[in-house]
Amino acid sequence: LVQLREIGGGSVQAGGSLRLSCTVSGHAYSVYSMGWFRQYAGKQREGVASIDTDGNIRIAESVKERFTLSQDDAKTTLYLQMNSLKPSDTGMYVCAHQPRGLATLFQGDFSYWGQGTQVTVSS
Repeated sequence: LVQLREIGGGSVQAGGSLRLSCTVSGHAYSVYSMGWFRQYAGKQREGVASIDTDGNIRIAESVKERFTLSQDDAKTTLYLQMNSLKPSDTGMYVCAHQPRGLATLFQGDFSYWGQGTQVTVSS
């Protein structure tokens, strides 16, 4: 069973930075993708960034100048570096995994989800 655990959320002021980490365990897929989504209260989940097995990365236009996605060499931990944070970045950030090699931002493509970590940006 694939398990995802996120850490790194918190409260920051606008302009600040946070680094989120997501560790995956329990999977044995040689081809897979992982990504970050965020969700605001009462709104639909939004794709933020994803990476496939070959290292191809897709980042949402709304954050691509400020957020960076990376992975450790073992490909078991996914990082989301968020800089120049805005109040509009506030939300629950959730890590996701799919047993296919597609770097997409569509939540329907992902099969496994973490519990999420809250990010709050104040003005």
